[in-house]
Amino acid sequence: MSRSIRLAVIPGDGIGQEVVAQGLKVLSAALPQDVKLETRSYDLGARRWHATGETLPDADLESLKNHDAILLGAIGDPSVPSGVLERGLLLKLRFAFDHYVNLRPSKLFPNTATPLAGRPDIDFVVVREGTEGPYVGNGGTLRAGTPAEVATEVSLNTAYGVERVVRDAYERADARPRKKLTLVHKNNVLVHAGHLWKNIFDRVGQEYPEVTTDYLHVDAATIFFVTQPERFDVIVTDNLFGDILTDLAAAVTGGIGLAASGNINPSGAFPSMFEPVHGSAPDIAGTGKADPTATVLSVALLLSHLGYADEAARVEAAVAADLAERDAAAPRTTDEIGDALAARVSG
Repeated sequence: MSRSIRLAVIPGDGIGQEVVAQGLKVLSAALPQDVKLETRSYDLGARRWHATGETLPDADLESLKNHDAILLGAIGDPSVPSGVLERGLLLKLRFAFDHYVNLRPSKLFPNTATPLAGRPDIDFVVVREGTEGPYVGNGGTLRAGTPAEVATEVSLNTAYGVERVVRDAYERADARPRKKLTLVHKNNVLVHAGHLWKNIFDRVGQEYPEVTTDYLHVDAATIFFVTQPERFDVIVTDNLFGDILTDLAAAVTGGIGLAASGNINPSGAFPSMFEPVHGSAPDIAGTGKADPTATVLSVALLLSHLGYADEAARVEAAVAADLAERDAAAPRTTDEIGDALAARVSG
């Protein structure tokens, strides 16, 4: 385990600037005193695009490679055309740095709202494939703008890409107490990709005899997310299904404002990127109303990924304790929540 961390920071747009500041505050409080935290901030997002027309220049991409991890705040602004920042910055980073695991923990913390009756015991993690599927941009349009327009969007699935994310999911399931892994796909209709996923899932599973396995069609999985979420431990799925399912998971575990994520390169060949799932919320930027909890939970994922398991556990415990004591009638500012979490972690 390294005794220094070279962290690239992309505060981004809107409330990203504010929540990242609190995430760094908690990160500094959590690290052992002999660990040196070196940060470098990158001006990427809507402001940069408006000023220069750039999303992610090659020079910045090369510079980002020299870090151990990336902490991202939020990207997006209604003044930028849809897809410009998403494809030109976020997806470009994921593909360039081979972030083939998108990690989304889903846990119902104490004193948090859920639309589900009876407050079920929810504690699962979704391992979403991050570099294949329909997000690769393989498609096109014919006869655009005419009544005969044709659009195609091809879902690309390779045995190599599927196996490595499935294997990662088995490893994560094997390390958890329940040791259960569920594959979610739609192999009764998407027979080519679906059977590739299921065949590899079954084959790799032979190497993990202690892991119990399950399969669900994606439509059935959405039902169980709201009727029986406690059945899930680790879920592995493709890029598109994972994108949809993880937002539903956030909705039943306190809302997207508490959802953390990691875009992981498990090999360490490139830096992994950690970010809250929520957007840039330009309507409340600068008001001090943004809740930095999702960013702080993303910091816990960052710590765990870099080998600081005890420190990651302290951060998550601090969040759980803070949420348990929150009073909706006495809201705190972004800075106040960050200060409280940092104090709990360091105390």
